[in-house]
Amino acid sequence: MRPILSICLLLSVLALPLRGQAPGARSYAFLDLPVSAHAAALGGDNISIIEDDITLTTHNPALLSSVSDHTLSMGYMNYMEGINSFHAAYSQIAGERGTWGASVQYLDYGTFSRRDEQDRDLGTFRAKDFNFMGLYAYNLTDYWSGGVAAKVIYCSYDSYSSIALAADLALNYYNAEWNFSFSAVARNLGGEVKSFADETAKLPVNLMLGATKRFSHAPIALHLTLSRLQDWDEDFANHIALGVDFYPIKNFYVAGGYNFRKADEMKVGDSSHGAGWSFGAGCHIRKVKVDAAYGKYHVAGGSLLMNIAYAF
Repeated sequence: MRPILSICLLLSVLALPLRGQAPGARSYAFLDLPVSAHAAALGGDNISIIEDDITLTTHNPALLSSVSDHTLSMGYMNYMEGINSFHAAYSQIAGERGTWGASVQYLDYGTFSRRDEQDRDLGTFRAKDFNFMGLYAYNLTDYWSGGVAAKVIYCSYDSYSSIALAADLALNYYNAEWNFSFSAVARNLGGEVKSFADETAKLPVNLMLGATKRFSHAPIALHLTLSRLQDWDEDFANHIALGVDFYPIKNFYVAGGYNFRKADEMKVGDSSHGAGWSFGAGCHIRKVKVDAAYGKYHVAGGSLLMNIAYAF
């Protein structure tokens, strides 16, 4: 009964009358940036990969059930010129069915020049975002796992700051015999407790479904992810991210993906200038896992994301 009750609980959350926001009106948008290099290589939104990769838990906390005990991960992304993102995470098994984890995501926008209305130089200031997460996953049955992530989000721009509290709720179904995984995730459910100004900003709520199928007689896996399912005021294609993994040898993959939303939002004229495409590769050697991905998340240039993890 426990998996059935958990499914009903998540579906009730997904059914809440949440309204999406237009891309330009979204606050705390850094929460949508990929943290996992493997997920980034598959279009940036993947939530259904089953592998020993703690960075995937930022996208889907239920995947923490697949992560080895005492795993430590560090990550870095060069997002745009002057903007850098850092990530660290740790996991530990708790009992026969549970796993807990903790992570922090830090986005540094660099140094800005402060000027008054007469264009006089008043020095410089910095802007940065933090996302502190506590995660827990539990194996409900041999096939189903559930996960929750509690978030404390802090943003500081010059002398202004904001604080928000949020949670991610997730379920994952994995059948090893079929090499099939299915996930449902409700991300960034919560709100601000301290605002920059009088008006309270909204978090980028994201209701997602994802599926992964790896083939037994071919070294490939196909991925489909649907995002922002609470918002249907846009083309259906913009909800889709597609990805493919190729495994030429054991413990090594090459991946590629396409995100229709990123291509559409970054379009200039009739061309997206390659935005939406992403590629990557990774290997797992004994206790060390290394991943890297390149994605076009904006027309100004590409973004490089790297992860390295070690299981003690």
